[in-house]
Order: sequence, then structure tokens, then C-alpha cells
Amino acid sequence: MYTETGIIDKDQFVTEFTPLVKRIAYHMMAKLPASVQVDDLIQAGMIGLLDAINRYEGSYGRQFESYAAQRIRGSILDELREADWLPRSLRRKMRQIETAIRTLEQRLGCPPNEQEIANELNIPLAEYQGMLQEAGGGQLIYYEDFQESEEDHFLDHLCNNHSNEPLDQLLEKNLRELLVTAIEKLPEKEKMVMGMYYEQEMNLREIGEVLGVSESRICQMHTQAISRLRTRLRDK
Repeated sequence: MYTETGIIDKDQFVTEFTPLVKRIAYHMMAKLPASVQVDDLIQAGMIGLLDAINRYEGSYGRQFESYAAQRIRGSILDELREADWLPRSLRRKMRQIETAIRTLEQRLGCPPNEQEIANELNIPLAEYQGMLQEAGGGQLIYYEDFQESEEDHFLDHLCNNHSNEPLDQLLEKNLRELLVTAIEKLPEKEKMVMGMYYEQEMNLREIGEVLGVSESRICQMHTQAISRLRTRLRDK
């Protein structure tokens, strides 16, 4: 990836690693509200990629890809911090859904379906599905769950942790067995969505193509699965 004069060909680097930027952006998108545009994440990620190319001093190979991925994520997080993307309404919606799921599981002794959850919330099914879509930024573990002060900023925790994935936070806190048990109790399709997203690192569009449904429907299923898991983990 050098020119004939021995200078790094930055254009070639950008071309080769643009798919990495898009992969990271789409993967992060599932943790963000619907109001966030993936094109904005990709643009911020490209800035991170260019920064990585300019700053990197090691040998260009797998090590550079790891370094670039870190800079890309950091650049996207910087953009999100400036945009202050985390609305209080999102958290309220997730709490309402979690409370309804917890109440129904205690009453029914099994995972409630969407219609039952909508009935518990006293809203039409379509409105509940709209809540799931709007609350598409739901995470398995919110970093606020670990903060010591309400003044701590969500994205500061996200940037300061060595690991950026909620799943890694669970593993570090010895909750792996609880998580595995909770996932096993999910409805079958939600279990498949979680497996494809977290284990195979597929984005929501790709999962939708596998299951034969729309990307927005996968977003709803993902959010609902997250709510079920959070309910079970918080009850432990």
C-alpha cells in the first residue's frame, strides 16, 4: 500500500478499510435510537479511519486493522457525545416495557408475547411495536448501571472502558452463566436474533434477510429480547 516513491497510499487504505467503517457503524447502530442516522456514524467513522492512517507507526497488517477499529469507534463515540443522543424518553420507554414484562412473567410463569405486553401497557399492539422501534437504542447493560454518580456521563463510561461491548461487561462481572440461562429462556426467534447479532456479528438488515422479515421488525425483536434479558438479570 505504498506508492512507487515509498509514500503510504492513503487513498488505497481508505478504499480497503471503508467496509470496516461500515461494519462497525451498522453494529453500533443497533444500540442507538432510530433518530440517529447510520450515514452520520459512517462519516464520523471515516474521520477516525483517516486519523488512524495518519497516526499509525507500526507495521501495516492485522495490527493496523485492530488499531483502526479502535480509532473508528472512538471517532463515532465523539460524534455521539457532541450530539447528546441519549434522550430520557428512551430510558422511560425501556423501563415501562421491562416493568410490564416482569409483571407478566410473574403472573403467567412464562415469557409473555407481544400482544400480552401491549395489553399490560394498555396500548394497541401497533403502538407497542412502535415503542420497540423507537427504543431501538436499548442495550443489554446500560453503563449507568455501573456508575457511582448521576453526574457521570453515559458516553464517558463508554469511552473510558477497555471494552465497548455490553456483553463484555457481563463477562467481566461473572454473569456469563446467568446470561446464558436467560438467553435459553427467550422465545426461539428472539434467541436466534441475539445469536446472529452478538455471536456472528451480523447487522439487523442481514438478520432480517435470513429470517425473511424487515430490518425494522428485527429491530423490534432485538429491543424486546434486550428488555427480557435486562428484566431477568436485574432480578438476580
